[in-house]
Amino acid sequence: MEPVAADLLMALASGTAGAAGQSLWERLRALVQRSPDPQSDAVRGEDEPEVGALVGALDEDASDEERAVRLAEGLTLRARQDPAFAEALALWRREAEQVSGAAAGGGTQHQEISGGTQHNVVFTRDVHGSINLG
Repeated sequence: MEPVAADLLMALASGTAGAAGQSLWERLRALVQRSPDPQSDAVRGEDEPEVGALVGALDEDASDEERAVRLAEGLTLRARQDPAFAEALALWRREAEQVSGAAAGGGTQHQEISGGTQHNVVFTRDVHGSINLG
């Protein structure tokens, strides 16, 4: 199972992927809350954090990369122990990557200015914060 990227988790938790991203984040929350398959080896160790708590922690601060990494690790560990969870998580990850890629413009960008004289032209992408012109 390929791990879920921490930056993908941060993007979905922060809402930068729009309504589809918010829906996917809620689906992840529901996925981690469901009970492990009784046929699986899913037994949480004493020092292993509960994955649902990690989702909640990233909700509190979606920009915290350490929390996102811990959540990604927790998801990977649970997926190793529970094949049904691994299958559902893999499907979720594929959908999340598509939504995240679409929200980011699929990684491509084309900007063009033609003809005449332009003043105060700003090209930007993925701005997180204020922009002041003036």
